[in-house]
Amino acid sequence: MKPEQSVPQYTALVIGAAGVIGRNLIDHLMTLPEWDIIGVSRRGGKDASGLRYISADLLNEADTQAKLSDLTTVTHIFYAAYQDRPTWAELVEPNLAMLVHVVNAIEPIAPNLQHISLMQGYKVYGAHLGPFKTPARETDAYHMPPEFNVDQQRFLEERQPASNWTWSALRPSVVCGFALGNPMNLAMVIGMYASISKELGLPLRFPGKPGAYHSLLEMTDASLLARATVWAATSPRCANQAFNITNGDLFRWNELWPKIADFFELETAPPLTLSLATVMADKEVLWNSMIEKYGLMNNSYESVSSWAFGDFVFSWDYDFFADGSKARRFGFHEFIDTETMFMDIFTNLRERKIIP
Repeated sequence: MKPEQSVPQYTALVIGAAGVIGRNLIDHLMTLPEWDIIGVSRRGGKDASGLRYISADLLNEADTQAKLSDLTTVTHIFYAAYQDRPTWAELVEPNLAMLVHVVNAIEPIAPNLQHISLMQGYKVYGAHLGPFKTPARETDAYHMPPEFNVDQQRFLEERQPASNWTWSALRPSVVCGFALGNPMNLAMVIGMYASISKELGLPLRFPGKPGAYHSLLEMTDASLLARATVWAATSPRCANQAFNITNGDLFRWNELWPKIADFFELETAPPLTLSLATVMADKEVLWNSMIEKYGLMNNSYESVSSWAFGDFVFSWDYDFFADGSKARRFGFHEFIDTETMFMDIFTNLRERKIIP
């Protein structure tokens, strides 16, 4: 007799499929035979076995309804979409609206919807505003609004009691992994900055605030986050809970930065506070010449540079970390060494011919 083929038990709707979080989540789900996957983003994507993409404008309620109207088999919504805006207050309306539009489109037509997974971050703790209580814990009080992460969670909390689904909120630190065209990709910032420094014959200077070189930080590997996200979404004990998800170690740039320089075969020089958004604004011509010189993929300078986000992260002249023990107490025990994470990502970027 032929062995029975595995039949998918779940259908994942990944919102924000083109970002570093969504892309790595899809990669992980693709390794799990019990999942069918639908990825949603503005750009869409290339379909594969067990995976199809939908292009939708989630800010447009009518377009969201139209594009998602036939997704009756969805069992899990993984929400990782993000719309950037100039101010914290302006982030609230579009980011809350997109989540509401998705839930309003799927909930009435998907009778087997079991779980909604919400991707958040340390903005919940006010980490973006200045020095905050560390280690941050899931039980910490919210700060004075505006804060779209909190509004999104409250929407799910208020909606859930009348529904058959549960929710979870994942709170990673800075997420590092492979993705192009992402406005929050620190590994790409560092890889680009190091590659251009090397091309110009310069040492690798830390460009952030002086205090940021010595503060205590942590990161979250995108693949680790993907595994934690699926764990929380499929573990009954995690229903209606928030979890900090981190690599499990702490570091200071003053120790890691020289090791990054060694990877790129660069010397270091004393830190010098620079606005990357300013000093890298005129490097597009140089980058295009590097593409030709080193046979790199012909990616636009805009799609591989996230200088404003680099400036944001390198401005943290205060400790930036959370307590990740709740996830361990609930059953998620994976971790990754942050130095190894960075080196693996840089190696991957080279193998993909993204950087020389």
